[in-house]
Amino acid sequence: MHTPSLNPSPTLSWSVPFGFNETLEQARQRNIHDALLEDVGVQDWTALLVPDEPAQAQLWVRESAVLCGVDWFEGCLKKLDPQAQVIWNYLEGAVMEPNTVVCSIKAHARAILTAERPALNFLQSLSWTATITHSYVKAIEGVIPNPQACLILDTRKTIPGLRQAQKYAVRVGGGSNQRLALWDGILIKENHIAAAGGIGPALRAASALHAGVSIQIEVENFAELQQALDAGALSILLDNFTPKEMAQAVQLTAKRALLEASGGIDLDQICAIAKTGVDRISIGKLTKDIVAVDFSLRVQA
Repeated sequence: MHTPSLNPSPTLSWSVPFGFNETLEQARQRNIHDALLEDVGVQDWTALLVPDEPAQAQLWVRESAVLCGVDWFEGCLKKLDPQAQVIWNYLEGAVMEPNTVVCSIKAHARAILTAERPALNFLQSLSWTATITHSYVKAIEGVIPNPQACLILDTRKTIPGLRQAQKYAVRVGGGSNQRLALWDGILIKENHIAAAGGIGPALRAASALHAGVSIQIEVENFAELQQALDAGALSILLDNFTPKEMAQAVQLTAKRALLEASGGIDLDQICAIAKTGVDRISIGKLTKDIVAVDFSLRVQA
């Protein structure tokens, strides 16, 4: 009877290198291409029902929100009509008033109609992330005892293919980014710790890589926090600590490492957490729980 080898095949790899790290501009161009490709395909048959003549349209917003995604919106339109003109009444990152005109558009009618849905899909989603981020940032203003302030961060819980766009929207809303992707930092979580043989070995292995990126380790209790500090951790993620436990962790750490709060945090908890003195608060729902901002595009007769 054949017994399979326990050694991995030398032709297999634990990582899948792609040779480069995508920039925001590269991601945006890919986003626009993919959005139009999936929606248009071989032809937008409905757009052929109207004459392909110059036309004008207005984009309205029906609720208060932070504008985000201007370049994605314009990119969809100008991919179909390079001569299209868009005049914005709000700047990227501005708070829009309900029932106001966001921008005016001059372009060929078919380009406006074909680009409408992909362009609005970007704008409504990215504006929501910027808006909710803005609300978290504003909520902790004036309640932070930490002299280094307290950052509102996102996570990697993003829509596949839209990582760069969503993390850009967090920045527009006044937040900051946790690592952009796996290539942007080392975050040692519970499964890494278990597989590496403990907190100390995991941190030593991370340092030995000399990767030139930040190293952070997740802890779930005070015993693990002490182990991380003893092992020289400079950035520690407190997973599902209560606000009282976070305050105790801040005292125990005594500024030897950055402390980040994480674990199902929402708006009604944010002030209490900021008051503990932690350095950072990461919030998954900024990018994973998307609610579309209400925009409406109207072609002018």
